[in-house]
Amino acid sequence: MRAVWRAARAAVRRRRLQTLVIALVTLTSSTALVFALGLLDAASAPFDKAFGAQRGPHMVAVLDPEKVTDERLARVGDHPGVEAMASPFRQATVELPRNAMEFGLGTEITVVGRADPGGPVDRLDLWAGRWATRPGEIVLNRQSDWTADDLGKRIPVRPGGPALTVVGFAFDLSRTADAWVAPGQIGALRPTSTQLLLRFPDASSESRLRAQLSDLTATLPDGALTASRSYLALKHQVSSSARAYTPYLTAFGVLGVAVAVLIVANVVSGAVISGFRQIGVLRALGFTPGQVVAVHLTMVSVPAVAGCALGTALGNLLAQPFFGAVFTGPDAGVLHDSVSVSGRVDAVTLLGLPVVCLLAALAPALRVHRMPAARAISAGSAPRAGRALRLQRRLAGSALPRPVSLGVGLPFARPGRSALTLAAVVLGVTTVTFATGLATTMERFGTAGRDAFQVTVYASRYHDGREIQPRHPDPALHALLAGLPGATEVTARSAVDVRLVGSAHPVLLEGRRGDRLPLGDVLTGGRWMRGDHEVVAGSAFLRQNGVRIGDRITLEKGRDLRVRVVGEFMGNNARVVVSAWPAVTALAPDEKPIAYHVRLRAGADPDAYARAARDADSGVTPAPRGPDTVTRTIVGSATALTLMLALVAALGVFHTVVLNTRDRRRDLGTLKSMGMTPAQVTLMTVTSMAVLGVLGSLLGIPLGVAGYEVVVPRMADAVDITLPAYMTDVWRAPALTALALAGVAIAVLGALVPARRAGRLTIAEVLRGE
Repeated sequence: MRAVWRAARAAVRRRRLQTLVIALVTLTSSTALVFALGLLDAASAPFDKAFGAQRGPHMVAVLDPEKVTDERLARVGDHPGVEAMASPFRQATVELPRNAMEFGLGTEITVVGRADPGGPVDRLDLWAGRWATRPGEIVLNRQSDWTADDLGKRIPVRPGGPALTVVGFAFDLSRTADAWVAPGQIGALRPTSTQLLLRFPDASSESRLRAQLSDLTATLPDGALTASRSYLALKHQVSSSARAYTPYLTAFGVLGVAVAVLIVANVVSGAVISGFRQIGVLRALGFTPGQVVAVHLTMVSVPAVAGCALGTALGNLLAQPFFGAVFTGPDAGVLHDSVSVSGRVDAVTLLGLPVVCLLAALAPALRVHRMPAARAISAGSAPRAGRALRLQRRLAGSALPRPVSLGVGLPFARPGRSALTLAAVVLGVTTVTFATGLATTMERFGTAGRDAFQVTVYASRYHDGREIQPRHPDPALHALLAGLPGATEVTARSAVDVRLVGSAHPVLLEGRRGDRLPLGDVLTGGRWMRGDHEVVAGSAFLRQNGVRIGDRITLEKGRDLRVRVVGEFMGNNARVVVSAWPAVTALAPDEKPIAYHVRLRAGADPDAYARAARDADSGVTPAPRGPDTVTRTIVGSATALTLMLALVAALGVFHTVVLNTRDRRRDLGTLKSMGMTPAQVTLMTVTSMAVLGVLGSLLGIPLGVAGYEVVVPRMADAVDITLPAYMTDVWRAPALTALALAGVAIAVLGALVPARRAGRLTIAEVLRGE
């Protein structure tokens, strides 16, 4: 083994280019593999990880305290079908003033009386302050990415309720409450129900959970259960952001794994074949066939292991900030903490890719390890007759330049090697095509309605915990904002919590008044409202409530309002229904705008307008419209992944050209002695790979289009939106023409450097071994 190690180490030092290529390819491939497998693993169950860490309830049951006592409910945990249960908690629905929005709360919240944040079910993350233990204290359900400076502020409960002091902030992924108070305080808030948090042995499906809950409530008085919610419905809502990314992450993951395996197999097997001469020398020196195989496996393993180790570290480094951008939204704090590149992904990469390298090296090494020494030494130097030579002779009579006709036949000299290279180019073109379609759709999605307004002016301002109202009343403020320099259109917007009769889902009725009622929303069906009793709803609202365009629904807030759904807009907020202003005043006559959306003339500075609005009325909060982070994240990550996979494919082409040049060194010497110039040698070599690039484009573009047609609709369905036709109509002639060059570009870029090097070889250098 000492002789094997010395021979392998000498080969690694001597064959620097081959060693560098193997290290670069395994580094890039392992980075892509970590990224790909990490994406697949992270996108699979971020909610489940966070939910399990908090021991979230599989079912939240709300019961009528007049029909079942807390003492009776406390014995429910002894039921054989219950895995764990938290103590019954009293629950109240209370109204808050408008300044509760400062805390991320609505004007109507659910408050639960709870003695501590721990327990066997639903363990809350108390990340700031302390738990409410005395009357007059409250803990709010907020994430840790909010500021804790609001501790000590007071929230009055209306009408006529107590003022509660904020003593802590806790986060509950299960959303069992908006806030918690001590059990001794909940009585003053007039609780109307009892909350029961349950975990069941089988939580695999909604039907199983409902069946287990039915078995449990069958032991309780009739009518005791008034409402229930399973964690699966919450999981669908909370993980919507991650689900939107999952289809395209999966596509890139599969492509990344396939490209990595193909290129590694191609590079390593080619490296062994190019070492036939060394095999012959080792056999002549007395090495046994087994020692010859061991030398080549060691020679390949050293740079492969080093490249895998560096690539795994780089993949972890690049993946983590991307996960932070992907898993954002209402529950980003917990989801982000639970998502990272797992140890099993690193283990698969560190162990699996070197095994692929060894297997790729083992097959050709075993094939030639018993080859006689004289034959092995001469391998690759003698010209080979076969498909390539016959094809080149046929093309010689064509009008093609001689370097081109010779280059077209070269890939057929090594059909196995060319097939692996072609497969990598096909996957590279597939990736570029898919990413181009995805980026085009996301750009259109992100820019849709962006010109509708540039500044939002909120009709209040908070300072030192106090809400400051505008000095100007609503009509005067509207006119003031419209008269500021740069403004062309102003649209007022209100938001009222209402109830949809016949549904348990909360509804936010958004009233609009002014110059541009659609604002930035994109209509995907029907039309915008014209009458006072017409509404337009988002795609998510229609799907989750089973409503269609043309249906009539009833909204209720102290009084009923019958309205007709006349249109559908592209929106994933299942709560929002948009109407003209009269519909809002019919349900809430005193409702005022919460914000004014201002469209500026071309070239106007949003920041300058915001300063002018603030100077005109100190009670408003102007905010220029920010960038679309979701679109930037998807387009940026898709671009990075595409460049990474295209680079891996180009490295495969690079190594193929290096091996072909070594295999045909005698042919190159003969051609140069007959007068072929360095430029013609370069052209011949590049042409040989350009042929594979053309074939790769012909095969890769349809695969990329098919991947787009599968993935993009699933991304839209994951967040319950309908994309208008113009956003998905991306395959036009100019785009397809540009994509047709993708395979040629990958092949030419990968072949150019070794082709130029082959062109600069002198006749003496290529023939000196003969």
